[in-house]
Amino acid sequence: MGEEGFYEVAVEPLKQFAKDSMHLVKRCTKPDRKEFTAIAKATGVGFAIMGFIGFFVKLVHIPINNILVGN
Repeated sequence: MGEEGFYEVAVEPLKQFAKDSMHLVKRCTKPDRKEFTAIAKATGVGFAIMGFIGFFVKLVHIPINNILVGN
């Protein structure tokens, strides 16, 4: 593998990645207060739903486990 092959395989993808990353950072904007609160509420609701699902799974699992183990 020559010098040109190494450049095409290793260096060129890194340059393209850096270029794409800089383009992404330039396009990103900081959310305003309204957008931030909407994202925070959605995240909180998701955490609550996942917590309730975990609680109910544990609630159902305890009696089934006691039946199977026979305590």
